[in-house]
Amino acid sequence: MPMLEVEDIRVRREGREILSLPRLTLDPRRFTVILGHNGSGKSTLINLLARQIQADAGAITLQNRPLNDYSQRDLARNIAFLPQNLPEVAGLNVRELIRLGRFPWRGTFGRWRQEDGDIIDAAMAQTDVTRYADHLTDQLSGGERQRAWIAMLLAQQAPLLMLDEPTSALDLSHQYEVMALLRRLNLEHGRGVIVILHDVNLAARFADRIVALKQGRLAFDGAPQELLSPTLLAELYGIDIALVDHPRQSGKIAVVA
Repeated sequence: MPMLEVEDIRVRREGREILSLPRLTLDPRRFTVILGHNGSGKSTLINLLARQIQADAGAITLQNRPLNDYSQRDLARNIAFLPQNLPEVAGLNVRELIRLGRFPWRGTFGRWRQEDGDIIDAAMAQTDVTRYADHLTDQLSGGERQRAWIAMLLAQQAPLLMLDEPTSALDLSHQYEVMALLRRLNLEHGRGVIVILHDVNLAARFADRIVALKQGRLAFDGAPQELLSPTLLAELYGIDIALVDHPRQSGKIAVVA
């Protein structure tokens, strides 16, 4: 599995430092959630890790090799990234969308193999979108469409999945559905997951590890239950937060006090 390491990363925009991380190591076997308020640097961090943008200083390594040394194709074989703002896919049905995930392995003119079709079928089965294979992707509901995109990531066969706020445009039930799918892919299929969220309770329910940012700095790094502290959460979000007993499960949930 590709270990990701960040060392002395700094990013500046319009003369202001928006992200500064002396050191951060991400274990791709785990389910990691990146939390923080708007403007905390979450998307900047995940875009750096996915090499969508470049830092002004510092280094990021993947498997002890500088991230910038990877060709785009080799990087896509190691990291599958889903941005917050998804590209337009007008006219593509679900199977055609998922087929795009095979590009790092076949290229534009590579020979199509039976193996590719089998991988696409497996990705659809794992995300429960087989029934929508011939449906236009942009006509699916929000939750169905998000599962189709995740299936495309699976078809890419990268061991590490990165997703920037995959639940932001979904209703509550679909948020939990997508997170449960990602957790199952992590536990049952060995895919590492790094995902950006806003919801503390959603993060605490599914994550192995939470990395929280505040004003571009690391504010917390640890197990979800360690973050569920009124003091820590108040410092992170700048608002009074209380913990109450979960009505149906053991443990606590965070609510605005």
